[in-house]
Amino acid sequence: MPKKTPSITNIALVGGGEFCREILEKTTSVYEQEGVYAPILAVADPDPESPGIKLADELGLLTFNSCYKLYDRRYSIHLIIMLTPEQKIFDEILRTRPPRIRLLSYNVFKIFWKAIGLEERKLRERTEEMETIVNGIQDFIMVITPEMEIIDVNDAFLTKMNYTRSDVIGKKCHEVYYKIDHPCEGGQFDCPLREVVRNKRQSRKVQTRLMPDGEKRYYEVNIYPIWEKDGKISKFIHISRDITESKKEEAEITRRLEQMVEDRTRQVKETHEKLLHQDKMSSLGKLSASVVHEINNPIAGILNLIMLMQRIVTEDTLGQKEIDQFQHYLSLMETETRRTSRIVSNLLAFSRQSKMEPKRLNLNRLIEQTLFLNSNLLKMDGVKVETKLADDLPDLRGSEDQLQQVFMNLVSNASEAMAASGGVLSIETMHLLREDRLQVNFEDTGCGIPAENIAKLFEPFFTTKKRGKGVGLGLSVAYGIIQEHEGSIYVKSKMGRGTTFQIKLPLKSAIGRHVK
Repeated sequence: MPKKTPSITNIALVGGGEFCREILEKTTSVYEQEGVYAPILAVADPDPESPGIKLADELGLLTFNSCYKLYDRRYSIHLIIMLTPEQKIFDEILRTRPPRIRLLSYNVFKIFWKAIGLEERKLRERTEEMETIVNGIQDFIMVITPEMEIIDVNDAFLTKMNYTRSDVIGKKCHEVYYKIDHPCEGGQFDCPLREVVRNKRQSRKVQTRLMPDGEKRYYEVNIYPIWEKDGKISKFIHISRDITESKKEEAEITRRLEQMVEDRTRQVKETHEKLLHQDKMSSLGKLSASVVHEINNPIAGILNLIMLMQRIVTEDTLGQKEIDQFQHYLSLMETETRRTSRIVSNLLAFSRQSKMEPKRLNLNRLIEQTLFLNSNLLKMDGVKVETKLADDLPDLRGSEDQLQQVFMNLVSNASEAMAASGGVLSIETMHLLREDRLQVNFEDTGCGIPAENIAKLFEPFFTTKKRGKGVGLGLSVAYGIIQEHEGSIYVKSKMGRGTTFQIKLPLKSAIGRHVK
């Protein structure tokens, strides 16, 4: 119980009418709330049945039937207030009172009391206005003591939580909110009041609560401390705002954004696949012209041998010599047919639009296959090929189809760069043990690339070729493929001296980890 503070001035009332009763009711209740001794010690009135005397008896105050008894030093009365308008009584007390006791007349006190009553009415009206405003707010509002006891709540809390005022007032906040008999500690029950005390400032956090109907809702909880002059917290203002709908909207927005990202990713992937295929078709177009000659030669040879064999059959009698010639011709035809089939198969394999299918592959074999496919193109451009392929090169994990597309672009570009006067294309592979990577270099002795163009080489649709000779996707697509393999591609060039493309590929790239 709070410690009571002794009053400085002890008061006695003279006159036990309704006015006295009103004063005792209002002043004693105020002093009890404030936790101090009521300064009114005694009431004097000759009528023991007067309402003021009766209430004074109930309150345990001193009661006298004569005002003279108030002069006794034992009661330490400092002030007598007249609550009766009778002038004779006032004059008598004024004449007989000891000098240590002051006297306040009925009229003067009535003025003060009316002024106090006026302020009280204003305060009550203001309080009612504030209660109306607070009860009109749909947020939950509670007033909580430092001992975590609820001393006031607004109507919104009672209505939505299905409580009556008696269910809440005087109860601990954790008993009302979470139905537990101990203070909230840790996890979702971490007490925001403790946080305010610990940090000495307002606290804000989001909590989940289970409503009476079992629905889970989200609340933004704000705790505002009310400070006393000595720096202690007198009470907490606890305001909870239902943010369930905004949480749902945020979740829906997040879902839509994720869907948009997913759709956009799919579109980018589809566009990337289209660019891959477009570039492949461009490379295939370049190959077609040169491969036609490569295929026509063996076909023409086969046709000549067939015609020769037909002429021998129709003109001469077949002997052992002719049979031996036929066997030799058939052997040549088989060789040329297989060569033609291999060229066509390689072209079909390169032209197909396949998905990313990572698997184990041999880098040297892939380069040899690319050179075979481009052999006639290189021959037509007068390009000599020198290879330095490292022995015992470990297998790489990646997409054979896409890596071949990269190499096709580099070989085709090198051939075009040296087409005017011929040159040498040097291809070298090596195993970088420290980096656990494979490296392949494509070095040509062509015309070179201007320095200002090197930074743009891998940009989509950038090309230095004449209109109709290229769309500028080759190196851009190659860069994307190498990036997907977690590798790197680097170019260095000097005008008139040639260009080198250096590719590094990790042996265990992310694209290869999905391969079983």
